[in-house]
Amino acid sequence: MRKSHPVRRAVLAGAATVSGIVLLLSLKPASDPGSASAAGGAAPPAAAQSPQGGRGAGSGTVTGDAADTQYGPVQVRLTVSGGKITGAEAVQAPKGGQSDQVTADAVPKLNQAAVSAGTADIDAVSGATYTSAGYVKSLQSALDKVAAASAGQDSGEGSGSGQDSGDGAGQGSGEGSGQGAGQGSGDGAGEEQGGAGQGTQVLTGDVAQTQYGPVQVRVTVSGGRITDAETLQAPKGGRSDQVTADAVPKLDRAAVTAGTADIDAVSGATYTSAGYKQSLQSALDRAGG
Repeated sequence: MRKSHPVRRAVLAGAATVSGIVLLLSLKPASDPGSASAAGGAAPPAAAQSPQGGRGAGSGTVTGDAADTQYGPVQVRLTVSGGKITGAEAVQAPKGGQSDQVTADAVPKLNQAAVSAGTADIDAVSGATYTSAGYVKSLQSALDKVAAASAGQDSGEGSGSGQDSGDGAGQGSGEGSGQGAGQGSGDGAGEEQGGAGQGTQVLTGDVAQTQYGPVQVRVTVSGGRITDAETLQAPKGGRSDQVTADAVPKLDRAAVTAGTADIDAVSGATYTSAGYKQSLQSALDRAGG
């Protein structure tokens, strides 16, 4: 009996070891899904924290045409965001001699006025009449470029519908040439309003002689409307300089606002106003207006 006792204990120990191994093997598969689940659960937060792409409000800069003045050119550059002027600066302005002081005083005021007003309808700075007039002219040309680009983008997107409606109208007319006419008018309308360059004309009027000197007007016409007007020639010398500086900016604005040559004369500048209207009308005649 004593010799068999150790053998029995060895058998029991072996059985216990086998049982333990079996238990361990049975528990291990159960732990893998849990760990996989934990790893899978961690993924969504990581994805949620990833940055999302997006576009901010569009912004850009546009530079107006250089406007020549008696003391030198003036040119304005605008920063536009969301259709509003957010910044204005004069990239060119009269310089040399007294002009340095005038420019240093006037330009910051004009920049601030442009941003505040959001248009070219701003007051001249006292003591800087010519610089102010040139600034307003260049500012207006910059705004015209912004408007033209915006109109071109909007109408460009809608040009396809214009073509479709033209085709439909032609097919429904029942005339042999109806389809061609309808499609032609649809396509034409789309192209007329498409890009900024299409449908835009720069027209220079005839020189109108007045008692105090020649007057000549150049206009920009887009979509059948005057979008800009500038005076290429005007009376100068002596008192005419002051009259021209006061009257011409008003006449330019009036031409754009009215869209025709039927504008009022500026008080104190009767001859200049008459010459301006005559040259403006000849420019519009070239446009067929």
